Amino acid sequence: MRVLITGAGGQLAAATIDGYAGIAEVRPLSHAELDITDVHAVQHQVSSFKPDIIINCAADNRVDQAEQEPIPALNVNALGVRTLARAAASAGATVVHYSTDFVFDGQTDRPYVEEDPPNPQSIYAASKLLGEWFARDAPRAFVLRVESLFGGRMTGGSIDRIVDAIAEGSETRAFVDRTVSPSYVMDVAAATRALLEGGEPGLYHCVGSGYCTWHELALEIARQLQCAARIVPISVNDLRLPARRPQFAALSNAKLLRVGIPMPSWQDALSRHLRARARDIRAATS
Repeated sequence: MRVLITGAGGQLAAATIDGYAGIAEVRPLSHAELDITDVHAVQHQVSSFKPDIIINCAADNRVDQAEQEPIPALNVNALGVRTLARAAASAGATVVHYSTDFVFDGQTDRPYVEEDPPNPQSIYAASKLLGEWFARDAPRAFVLRVESLFGGRMTGGSIDRIVDAIAEGSETRAFVDRTVSPSYVMDVAAATRALLEGGEPGLYHCVGSGYCTWHELALEIARQLQCAARIVPISVNDLRLPARRPQFAALSNAKLLRVGIPMPSWQDALSRHLRARARDIRAATS
């Protein structure tokens, strides 16, 4: 089996690459190695490698910048996905594409299911929704919505910044009015493999079980680290960000469970991540 992974310099891609070690022949391509907006480059890579599966981890996640500069986000998150889907169709390959909770408007009080109508509120969100539609043009496509990614051998995301601040005794700010379902990249990568092995193509929410505000997440980090924490509650509206965020953005992973793929709770995933980072955390607190 041959697996081509785009956006290979990212956190989720790293977990995916590790998950396929010894299982498949993997060609991981970073943005520098493959720009998915380059039609000819994509066609060359697909025709030369002849992948059975194309896993697209490439994305332009500059949410606020997209409000002023929409073209890069549209090129990568939408048109680049169309290019990959067309190349996959010509090669008879399966496509996996990752999307986001931002496709919803956040004006609800219960986790979104796959059947809920999207209502993007920003350029970035609209570009990701277009990418979902283009990905599903491939004959066999899995579109997986994830959110608040953390973990794996790469650190530096929002959750790790909170972990570092709490471990160091620094002040950290956390939203009390943005609710998410944190996604551990190791669990997402494992669920992706399971879907590819036995699931039906389609749209899935691939997130940790349960949900929390960012403030509740920070409190849980402090509890698990057994650290006194200086967590400052803030509102999304306090920051006056250029792009609107969905405030209640929890996603239900019940569809994954129905096909036999249970996702661990976000608290369990966080515990595993903190254990994996134990050496770094000890160094920060020493």
